[in-house]
Amino acid sequence: MFQKILIANRGEIALRVLRACKELGIQTVAVHSTADADAMHVGLADESVCIGPPASRDSYLNIHQIVAACEITGADAIHPGYGFLSENAKFADILAAHNITFIGPSGDHIRVMGDKIEAKRTAKRLGIPVVPGSEGAVSDEKEALRIAAEIGYPVIIKASAGGGGRGMKVARSEEDLLVALNTARTEAGAAFGDDAVYIEKYLEKPRHIEVQIVGDGAGQAIHLGERDCSLQRRHQKVWEEANSPALNAIEREKIGGICAKAVADLGYSGAGTIEFLYENGEFYFIEMNTRLQVEHPVTEAITGIDLVHEQIRVASGGGLSVTQDEVRFEGHAIECRINAEDPKTFVPSPGRITHFHTPGGLGIRVDSGAYSGYKIPPYYDSLIGKLIVHGRNRVECMMRLRRALDEFVVDGINTTLPLFRDLIGNIDIANGDYDIHWLEKYLAKAE
Repeated sequence: MFQKILIANRGEIALRVLRACKELGIQTVAVHSTADADAMHVGLADESVCIGPPASRDSYLNIHQIVAACEITGADAIHPGYGFLSENAKFADILAAHNITFIGPSGDHIRVMGDKIEAKRTAKRLGIPVVPGSEGAVSDEKEALRIAAEIGYPVIIKASAGGGGRGMKVARSEEDLLVALNTARTEAGAAFGDDAVYIEKYLEKPRHIEVQIVGDGAGQAIHLGERDCSLQRRHQKVWEEANSPALNAIEREKIGGICAKAVADLGYSGAGTIEFLYENGEFYFIEMNTRLQVEHPVTEAITGIDLVHEQIRVASGGGLSVTQDEVRFEGHAIECRINAEDPKTFVPSPGRITHFHTPGGLGIRVDSGAYSGYKIPPYYDSLIGKLIVHGRNRVECMMRLRRALDEFVVDGINTTLPLFRDLIGNIDIANGDYDIHWLEKYLAKAE
């Protein structure tokens, strides 16, 4: 087991990893920018190192400074959390060259799954169902028109190197396609430095379903069920739940088994998530995230398995703590992402929190690095916390969530708490009847 882990992140995920390390008896090193000197995880860590000014490129994305912090403190492993360098293959390679363990998959696996086209090819080879579309990047307009005619309109154009909705355009006709192709390429080039795009069949009312897996890197892997992440705004998840209201036990076991076998065959090490669009009983691969997800707590709630513990155990060579037969799914869990944003305009709302009170009671978990008097900096993602609620079934979970939202108080800044208080009273949400377009339509009506 590791003696000391450096946490190469900030905010709630840094605190989440720190807590897991403490439970395992591992010393911790917090790195931070000058803007995060008073962050909770910095104060709780055994050691802390300032790695630069507020801008991410000069601090949390500064590989040289992070490696130097490891060498100064004697840390023998790095946990990257999510975001920042968590899916940076070069970072994983550099750590390996310095004999520092990257708590995650190999650089090669990050590289393969980070390229959307290569990821799709790999998924198809491993037996994972994929969306009909181009085999690789589209070379020109003629090829794009041919592929679109074969799979049928509407189609969606996606950036090969992208995510978060950038470089993504829908085309419902040949005329749309020609315009969308050029626009997507321009956006992709500007956002990712790579203008390669590919084409897929566009599904009209799918759900976003993702399967949590963990592999030991030696040919063994398990799945921990699925999460439904269909409530999204501009391709950013807002509300996640496990299990999905749309799946039954047979579908869950089938797709979970497919994913577990695929990552075992791949020789994948650590936690990962295979994401799908789901429509009319069929799954279609979107991408694989080779890191811990923001929404991992809902999986922990229904399985009782600590995913960060599992990541650390696997990275240290200890293998998986459970077999697939030992995994049990109990109850239902929902996570609401609490962002420092105006609940109507979603404009970021940095500033000082004057009062911070979290809900409590059975089945309630709040992951947050915020506290009364904490000043939210304007330089980073607006997520300030996650409310995770667990119940014996979805009805109990929803009622518990309603109560927890009523208790949650954050004063001094705007947050998305009012949005969730509205959603909890909606009949479609109560029935689990929504798709990936539902939230944007709901917000548009409210304007």
